[in-house]
Parts: sequence; structure tokens; C-alpha cells
Amino acid sequence: MRSISLLASAVVVLTACSSAPSAPSETPAQAAPQSSYKPPPSEQAPEHYTVNFDTTKGLVVVDVTRADAPNGADRFYNLVKSKFFDGTRFFRVVPNFVVQWGIAAEPAVTKTWDKPIPDDPVKQSNARGTLVFAAQSRPNTRTAQMFINLVDNPRLDGMGFAAFGKVTSGMEFVDQIFSGYGEAPDQDRITNEGNAYLEKEFPNLDYIRTATIAR
Repeated sequence: MRSISLLASAVVVLTACSSAPSAPSETPAQAAPQSSYKPPPSEQAPEHYTVNFDTTKGLVVVDVTRADAPNGADRFYNLVKSKFFDGTRFFRVVPNFVVQWGIAAEPAVTKTWDKPIPDDPVKQSNARGTLVFAAQSRPNTRTAQMFINLVDNPRLDGMGFAAFGKVTSGMEFVDQIFSGYGEAPDQDRITNEGNAYLEKEFPNLDYIRTATIAR
């Protein structure tokens, strides 16, 4: 799966110029590698919950209100509970735009969650610090990739990017996430090779040590 850039270069997702985040593009289905990883049953998220991201830069706290984007809030809740984010790299950082992540450390885990969820209507603007799922340019393509807006990006509202959470503590750490590789990491290779590829080719990427439901 690879993300496309939504305004710059004829592709739809995050690029250094005016572009918008997007989720991985679909690739032909392949047999998933064997793995002991088992995601939990899909649960409805609480009306309000908090997630702690223990990152290599510091603790980032996100508050989620389910009513803002129910489908996104439910998917995020289950991803966190399943430990999907543990060890995942911030592979795409566009200064003054967004920081993006959401491809698992192990390819088999990424494959397990390659099941799109329905779109949510946009109720909250893409303000600085909001948490939003990436998506392709067609409807109902959100899976596990997401981004935090580093600045106010109201143009993303009209593109259908529905914010479902907001950083309430640790935004200073989000601002410090390593951006030296730009958009160089290849998302298809991350999807197919996981952290083995990133650790070898992009060793300075910051990452999430653990993500947990705090309350």
C-alpha cells in the first residue's frame, strides 16, 4: 500500500507543496504471511477516550470524541487495543503540513488491517494538532494510515478528511519528529518489508514505542 499526494504532482496525498494526506493505494490481493498476531474483535469505542503515545520524542496524548467521526474513532480504538501502532515509524513528515504514520512494524499485521472503513462526514476542521485518517481520492478507503496536522489545514476539510481526535499534550514533541528524510521512504516497501526496510535505510526515523488507551 502506498499513499498518494492530494494536490501536488498528479497523485493524491501528502507532499511538501500544497498536498493532502492520503492512504495507501490498493494493490492486488496476495496471501498474507503467517503470523501469530490476532487482532481483537471490532468494538465500538467509548464516547470519549484518551490515547497515550509513548514516542521516541516524548509522550503525546490524544483525546477522541466519537461523535466527531464514529467510524474513524472506532477503528482507531481497535488499532490501539490490538497494539498495531507499537514500533511503527513516522515515515512521512512534511514541515508546516503533516506528520504521517500507520504502516505496522510487521507486514502481516498491516495486511490484517487492510479493510477499509466507511467515510465520516467532516464535523471538525483540520486544525493544528488534530488527528485524521489518510485516504485515497475515492470514497471509503481509510484503513490504518493517519496523520497529525502540524498547522491549520482547512483546505483538507473540503476534501473529506474527517478529524476524529486532537493532541491535548505533547504537541511540542510532534513538532520535533525527525523530518530529514522528507518523503523518501517507499510506502510499498514499508508495507511489504516492515521495519526491516526502515531500520536499514532510514535509521533516524522517530517512532511510537507503545500506544495505550489511558481512559
